[in-house]
Amino acid sequence: MELIKSFSVDHTRIVPGIFVSRVDKLGEYSVTTYDVRLKRPNREPVVDVAAMHSLEHIIATYLRNDPEWKDEVIYWGPMGCLTGFYLILKGDRPSEALFGLLQRAFRSVDGVKEVPGTAPENCGYYRMHNLDMAKWYAKEFADYLDENEKNGDIFEYPKTDRLLTGDGKHFYDS
Repeated sequence: MELIKSFSVDHTRIVPGIFVSRVDKLGEYSVTTYDVRLKRPNREPVVDVAAMHSLEHIIATYLRNDPEWKDEVIYWGPMGCLTGFYLILKGDRPSEALFGLLQRAFRSVDGVKEVPGTAPENCGYYRMHNLDMAKWYAKEFADYLDENEKNGDIFEYPKTDRLLTGDGKHFYDS
């Protein structure tokens, strides 16, 4: 079985940033999955679960209301490892094209007074939210983006070297 692209990324070298995870062609259309990584995997603590849940609600609401981008947004949700989020958009843009949008989205968290969609009718676990911690993580990531805007590493996945077998197949796919 072929290893999926996100498992071929060297998680020992990835830094927080905005990465193209995959581009899917659907006929004449493209859909792109972006890896919005807030934490260094396996090297620093993951995002608190309740804060992650709050960030999911706040940023999804922001993205789906942004006048320029709302019609492009398909999905915003957390990674299972709690080190970041996936953003799925219509089209095929480089990671750098999302810098401004995500910078504004994460900066907007500071002004939020109440997490949207947290009534029992709107949320699968409405009691698990932490707005104060969400604000802290959002500021940390937005500040990091500011400091690293010119650093190409925040836009380009580090690749894992994979061994080739004698017949030219990758070791794990042979």
